[in-house]
Amino acid sequence: MKRYLPLLALLAVVIFVQLLTGWTETGFYLTQLTMSAYYSLVIIGLCLLMGYAGQISLGHAGFFAIGGYTSAILTTHNLTPMKDQALVVLLAKVGCLVASKDEYGAELLVAQPWVACLLAVTAATLVALVLGGPVLKLKGHYLAMATLGFGTIIYRLVLATWLCGEADGISSVPPFQLLPGLTVSGGFGERISNYYIAWGLVVLFMVLLINLVHSRAGRALRAIHGAEDAANAMGVNTARFKLTIFVLSAAVAALAGVFLTHYNGGIGPSEAGIMKSVRYVAIVAVGGMASIWGALIMGTLLNFLSMRGVFGTYDDAVFGAILIIIMLFAPEGLLRLQLWPRLKELKKSWGGEK
Repeated sequence: MKRYLPLLALLAVVIFVQLLTGWTETGFYLTQLTMSAYYSLVIIGLCLLMGYAGQISLGHAGFFAIGGYTSAILTTHNLTPMKDQALVVLLAKVGCLVASKDEYGAELLVAQPWVACLLAVTAATLVALVLGGPVLKLKGHYLAMATLGFGTIIYRLVLATWLCGEADGISSVPPFQLLPGLTVSGGFGERISNYYIAWGLVVLFMVLLINLVHSRAGRALRAIHGAEDAANAMGVNTARFKLTIFVLSAAVAALAGVFLTHYNGGIGPSEAGIMKSVRYVAIVAVGGMASIWGALIMGTLLNFLSMRGVFGTYDDAVFGAILIIIMLFAPEGLLRLQLWPRLKELKKSWGGEK
């Protein structure tokens, strides 16, 4: 039961922050906090992959973009010219399509957001399955280079494809109605409800991860991270476990991409950029490779500060500097910082002591 106490503390903090912003009339902070929650989903999923399965990925921005762009395309691409085709008629009959009008009064026939979400996550899952099979046989910097190549391909595809809006991205993505009266949207009147939707997703995923980490599968993952060859010799199916976690983290990244796209009402190619993937990895390192709570805390804090413009045009440079400092002084994460012993070690390495 103790393992769930931090979750209760997280819920209390989420509620307290919302009440505090209402009391101080600073509700505009909830927008960045909501977006930070969705980015944190990607980060804690990547933390599971890196910190427990021992696999590094520089392509998770690509999975985020697959989710966001797939949902955006399906919910904005007008199928009215094809409304008489058998497949479109069938999809409309089973409730997969929704008819509406645009701001000019023209008819629109697009995919229902729930259907688009399911297809987006499925697409990312299938891509992760196809990619993970051969790629996860690589280790170390070879694996990082392979996933970096995947991320580069996704970025160039969305940047050069007219269906993805090319450099302009996709705008006018409709709200995502989860339940009657509960909609993922960036509207001013839905700011508070969307804040709780985003952090509710984070809490649900944290419950899943905590149960996974403390299960038999979690022990197998820690064994793989500690000594993969030894784990394999003891009967752990290392290939299956690594692929499963890779696919799970990719699906979570895609889901975050779907929700953030509907919340923002659009998505651009920057979400698939290489620096996004590097940033996710950097935040996991700052929080601690094997610390889900550290990754969540640092992911929320650093993304919030970044979106508030605290770092200005030096945003990427600041993240790079933070990563260097963390690797020097707190290689196990900021929450496990032992400054004085680390300074003594660095002093010895620089020749300050014999």
